[in-house]
Amino acid sequence: MTDQKTISGRAWAEMLLLGAIWGGSFLSIRVALDEIGPLTAVAHRTGWAMLVLWGVVALRGISVPRDLRIWGAFMVMGLLNNVIPFGLMAWGQLHIASGLTSIFNAATAIFGVLAASLFFADERMTPRRALGVALGFAGVATAIGIDSLRSFDLQSLAQLAVLAGAASYALAGVWARKHLGGLHPLLAAAGMLTGSSLITLPLAWTVEGPITLALAPDTLLAIGYYAIVATAGAYLLYYRVLQMAGSSNLMIVTLLIPPVAITLGAWVRGETLGPQAYAGFALLALGLVVLDGRIWNRKKARAPHNQA
Repeated sequence: MTDQKTISGRAWAEMLLLGAIWGGSFLSIRVALDEIGPLTAVAHRTGWAMLVLWGVVALRGISVPRDLRIWGAFMVMGLLNNVIPFGLMAWGQLHIASGLTSIFNAATAIFGVLAASLFFADERMTPRRALGVALGFAGVATAIGIDSLRSFDLQSLAQLAVLAGAASYALAGVWARKHLGGLHPLLAAAGMLTGSSLITLPLAWTVEGPITLALAPDTLLAIGYYAIVATAGAYLLYYRVLQMAGSSNLMIVTLLIPPVAITLGAWVRGETLGPQAYAGFALLALGLVVLDGRIWNRKKARAPHNQA
């Protein structure tokens, strides 16, 4: 997390837009789940987004790899970054509020730091990172609540499912660094979505029945939003922001998503969260700020001047 850049006004605007888009995805997925099953929701998400990104790849003239090992890596990446997290989080949203799902989803960054420290020698667990991870997990435990920790029920299982999805995202980051590092980002995203679609389409068809577009208008709009805008479009926007702001500054987007998801869930579906959810998000946000290191580094930079 050393590539911090000065954030331009345009980068700020696009980061805010990206956070709003991803924050809105939780509501749209929940709306779609009123009519279709979780696996079918994921199949729509990966399938339509795949078609859009391959269209962009073709327009940009990016060469398609022919090495079967790369396509095998796409399959694993699709499983870790789409099939498992999308599926677990969609199922979890059937039993917990979309805003709470977004809070647990923010733990992806915490799991990511932990996974990187386990698999990469240059990502060792420093005291600052250890503190950030500890605060993050304290936030997760607080958001889950003592009652859920004491009595295991369907809601508790849904919370654990969403957290397992966040952990899968983290493992996907490790896999991408090891096996997809040399590829064009858009090609990697399109290939990953292809791999996940090859899994989700037959799986959803087998478990939940034939996939159809004979759905209510609200469902079709929700699918269009989370598949085209919040997946394909968000990938394109993500890579633009990455180039402008750097990977460490994208930590800010993680903090923007839950407030949007919580607000939309309350406004549209009347969802409410208990005080422990907000307290948990505050601790998780503090952990992300510590991991970001910006404030930490500023204090270290000022230390010599204070001593003079």
